[in-house]
Amino acid sequence: MSTVFDFSAVGLAGQPVNLAQYHDKVLLIVNTASACGFTPQYAGLEKLHERFHERGFEVLGFPCNQFGAQESGTHEEIGAFCEKNYGVTFPLFAKVDVNGADAHPLFQHLKKTAPGLLGTEGIKWNFTKFLVRRDGTVAKRYAPATKPDDIADDIEALLGA
Repeated sequence: MSTVFDFSAVGLAGQPVNLAQYHDKVLLIVNTASACGFTPQYAGLEKLHERFHERGFEVLGFPCNQFGAQESGTHEEIGAFCEKNYGVTFPLFAKVDVNGADAHPLFQHLKKTAPGLLGTEGIKWNFTKFLVRRDGTVAKRYAPATKPDDIADDIEALLGA
């Protein structure tokens, strides 16, 4: 069975990133956008990152332009926006598709492993979140409207496990 550690992605600066480097960490993988009604969640995601990072937690942000063209900027613009407006220090990756024929293999895996409501695999909007255990398996999927702070107890439970 595959885990998220079997995948790689391109970092925001264009470098290849093997997700195996996050082995033994609890992850929150999020498809993000800079011009979305949920964009202020960047602040909450950064707070989670700051709160739990020293205990082996990482937020991984994957910008996506598939929902209302809400992430149309360049990689440089995305990074600058996130740093300037939300003080983001967690890793951001190059833009990906999360649905359709060109969906990134990581998101194909996440959707299959943790389907949404009524068993649907498709991601409905920006800021869908996947909480991943230290062994790389998906613990839970959260809807875009779920605030990052509402995930803190689940993160705590996985970090303590």
